[in-house]
Amino acid sequence: MTKFHFTLSVMFAMATLAISDIPLLAQQVPSSGPQVHVVVTVEARHGTNIPVINREDVVVYQGHDRDQVTGWLPLQGDHAGLELELFLLIDDAANNSLNSQLQDLREFISSQPATTAVGVGYMSEGTVQIVQNLTTDHAQADKSLRLPLGDPGASPSPYFSVTDLIKRWPETQARREILMISDGIDRFYGGGPSDPYVDTAVEQAQRAGIIIFSIYSPGVGHSGHSFWRINWGQNYLSQLSDETGAESYYLGFGPPVSFVPYLDDLTHRLAHQYLLTFIAKPEKKSGMQRIRLRTEVPNAELVTAASVYVPAGS
Repeated sequence: MTKFHFTLSVMFAMATLAISDIPLLAQQVPSSGPQVHVVVTVEARHGTNIPVINREDVVVYQGHDRDQVTGWLPLQGDHAGLELELFLLIDDAANNSLNSQLQDLREFISSQPATTAVGVGYMSEGTVQIVQNLTTDHAQADKSLRLPLGDPGASPSPYFSVTDLIKRWPETQARREILMISDGIDRFYGGGPSDPYVDTAVEQAQRAGIIIFSIYSPGVGHSGHSFWRINWGQNYLSQLSDETGAESYYLGFGPPVSFVPYLDDLTHRLAHQYLLTFIAKPEKKSGMQRIRLRTEVPNAELVTAASVYVPAGS
């Protein structure tokens, strides 16, 4: 090799190293800032075999910025059911097809870990009628279940009720999750691509760190057999669940034969949750910030709320 070629090779190698450093500099993670906590559910992309995820496997992005992950607590095994508060919210505008599903709900409540606190409430008049406060006495929670009123006027908007429960739910260190059973129809707003009451419920849930699962159950009255309203109702339920890091269950526009497959899937998801802690990049004002998670572990997907509350920087 001539001196010219040797010099050229060295320059090329140095240039390559300099270029390779650019993305590393662009992805420097912040070492200081507010600590943010969010519950993450791990799903399998294919099949039901869910891989084990460790802290170093998790990457958090806030916009184009990568945040530093400081904690990844598995809420399973020795931590199964640790500080889990689960509220069942049932729509009083549901029709009598829900009656046959009450036993499925009772068995679901009874199957929860002994440390899981369960509450039961009915969505009515834009608020929540709590018939059973959060309790680890699952037999007592079972007894509180009743038939819905089956009155279309009883629930002007289920999203009013969701927001009402969030406001009344004391803030704790516990996981807080909701199973909402409703047709999702907003009788107050009507329907359309952007329901402000759904948006409010989503933001309030994200701010409080509450995950909302939902099961579609047909309602009564004209709205209960209106294709247009049913379609939007299911869309709203899907939006509420997806943006809070949960799942929405439905099969067509009719009532499900059984809630059991849905409840089994929910139980499976609750058993594969983690508490993620990361250092967020603060903005000038406190507010909601969109995040996304990524992992390179094969066949794994990380599901969480689309946005989190980040305090302002000092």
